[in-house]
Amino acid sequence: MDVKQIQAPIEQHMEVFEEKFRASMKSRVALLDKITHYIIKRKGKQMRPMFVFLSAEMCGGVTESTHTAASLIELLHTATLVHDDVVDDAAERRGFFSINALWKNKIAVLVGDFLLSRGLLLSVEKKEFRLLEIVSDAVREMSEGELLQMEKTRTLNLKEDIYFEIIRQKTASLIAACCASGAQSAGKDEETIEKMRLFGEYVGMAFQIKDDLFDFGSAEDIGKPTGIDIKEKKTTLPLIYALNQSAWTLRRKITGLVKNHNENPDKVAQVIAFVMNSGGIEYATQKMHEFKEKALEILNEFPASPSRDSLEGLVLYTINRKK
Repeated sequence: MDVKQIQAPIEQHMEVFEEKFRASMKSRVALLDKITHYIIKRKGKQMRPMFVFLSAEMCGGVTESTHTAASLIELLHTATLVHDDVVDDAAERRGFFSINALWKNKIAVLVGDFLLSRGLLLSVEKKEFRLLEIVSDAVREMSEGELLQMEKTRTLNLKEDIYFEIIRQKTASLIAACCASGAQSAGKDEETIEKMRLFGEYVGMAFQIKDDLFDFGSAEDIGKPTGIDIKEKKTTLPLIYALNQSAWTLRRKITGLVKNHNENPDKVAQVIAFVMNSGGIEYATQKMHEFKEKALEILNEFPASPSRDSLEGLVLYTINRKK
């Protein structure tokens, strides 16, 4: 299933969403309008709004509340990306210049704040307080996850349970919020909302592990290893597993390479070879598939429908994508 096929049950809703999302970013300040227009022009695959609409469709049908949920999530998600680029001092995102690269950090931070406030105001104006609670909780978790990662990865002595907690907060919490808010917008009870939240969390965990695998290449033909995470001293699941399987002397040598020689292509290649030879790729791939299966088990509790098929397609797309 490709993205176009996945979108089929919600295609018209996504078209309406595009207009509503654009309208939600309008401002009387010319500079802000120019920057938000640039943000809209370089949008990605919009997987998060797709999760919102497909979850709502599967749980009873898309409503006006669903459109509010999708706009709210996309506004807050975009705000976090703008802020992330400032934190990471990143010059590019999705092949385009980042906001901070074009307009400097001060303006980028203020644009992120504006988007955040637009999301909050949108939900208050529509009196969607339960949606606001679901999404605000995800933003809190994302911030905590980023800070937990910064705190724990300095030593490169990361235990697996801490890694899973970091990615649950940093990546999975927002996809979980998409699915929970979709169910909530369709009028479902708290038990179903929680079920959909958990579904999204499992998908998000698989999504992040797939991102980890991109750094190494793998048996699934991801392509040539990039080593970008190693250069940035990020601890990914394949590396954590490989380090935890190794004798103390080898572990000390590899952590030394990551900490002190991460700009040296030959040393990065050594780390990649170490991970590949230690079974790190296979282990991470296995874990990714475990989360995928947990997500599909939850989906199968819902009646068969085109939207359920598309959600299954989105889960499989998450772990089979090439970038």
